[in-house]
Amino acid sequence: MTQHSTTTARTDAVRAVVVVAAGSGTRLGIGTAKAFVPVAGRVMLARALEPLFTLAEPVFVVVVAPDALLERCGEIVDEVAGVASGYTAVVAGGVDRHASVQAGLAALPPSVQSVLVHDAARCLTPASQFQAVFDAVAQHGCGIVPALPVTDTVKRVAGDVVVETVDRSSLVGVQTPQGFPVSELRAAYAASTQSETDDAGVFQAAGGTVRFVPGDADAFKITTAWDLRRAEAVVGASAGAGAGAGAGAGARAGAGAGAGAEVADVRVGIGMDVHAFDAGAQCRVGLLDFPGEPGLAGHSDGDAVAHAVCDALLSAGGLGDIGGRFGTSDPAYAGATGDVFVRGAVEALASVGLRPERVTVQVIGNRPRIGGRREEMQDALAAVVGAPVAVSGTTTDGLGFTGRGEGLAAIATAVVHRA
Repeated sequence: MTQHSTTTARTDAVRAVVVVAAGSGTRLGIGTAKAFVPVAGRVMLARALEPLFTLAEPVFVVVVAPDALLERCGEIVDEVAGVASGYTAVVAGGVDRHASVQAGLAALPPSVQSVLVHDAARCLTPASQFQAVFDAVAQHGCGIVPALPVTDTVKRVAGDVVVETVDRSSLVGVQTPQGFPVSELRAAYAASTQSETDDAGVFQAAGGTVRFVPGDADAFKITTAWDLRRAEAVVGASAGAGAGAGAGAGARAGAGAGAGAEVADVRVGIGMDVHAFDAGAQCRVGLLDFPGEPGLAGHSDGDAVAHAVCDALLSAGGLGDIGGRFGTSDPAYAGATGDVFVRGAVEALASVGLRPERVTVQVIGNRPRIGGRREEMQDALAAVVGAPVAVSGTTTDGLGFTGRGEGLAAIATAVVHRA
């Protein structure tokens, strides 16, 4: 078992959380492990971990990550845990979720008596939900899941024919974290002979009892691009709530606003750009020059990062896209640098009374290496955007055109608000 731990693990914690972050994120369509996709400037994994280190009692945290991303995962865990990093470990995931959970359980210190298993994709789960599940495990000594009532009418079907309406009064939608006495969960996983959809299913198949506690609407799982957009909106609304205002993506929303309060108009947009390498072009990425690296092909300078930021800003304002506004065949933009397009997007937002609040961009490719120049890139982009910009980088483990070194991709998310 591959394991990362920055310090000697503490052995005094009687409670633990296994955070499963080994999912591929295929349905999200971004091309990187889901837990490492940014949500409003912070990767999902960081957001998922933050509440755990605010709990009243010490909690040992094990993160199960893709083997190729263990080092990056360890950096995130250390950053979030801070002085509590001794209560953490990072281990490589298995061939499926079942094996990944077992790897996480195997990394727990012997002092642990109860454990919660949590999906990093439910990255907005509040600390109160972890506490409620821990408390219920201690009270009942059995499996505990957080759940929400099913509000939609549920139909049983056969093919495309509706057979009957199912009584929803006895149905709930189950979330994570799911909590258990650790010895019983280990035994249940060891005895499991078939795949289950969640940890509670494994526990029940071994004869264990499972109860539920009320869940939280913000603990939804990010699976699709629409879920990601929703999460960005929730984060934006939470940020606005401190000023007495809530927000929604692309529209006015009143969640969290007091009576008569002025509601912020917060909007979220996503942009993506891809360019092939051109050895004869100058390499310019994120408004920075990278001497000695192959450039990117394009009508302009091919700066995929700047173009993705431009598209995200335009998307947030409902103002179309870079091709529609600036024209790839327009001679006025031949060889134009990326700041021209970003500045144009900011000006377009201003023309409709909007301004950027923050931007997140992830660079996907093997080269150029941006790690050592991340802060410089963030500063260069922020100077043009007029708001904070967070930059992260990843590879695709040799897969796809970026993995083969044929080009570079970038995905950006922008949050804008009424000026």
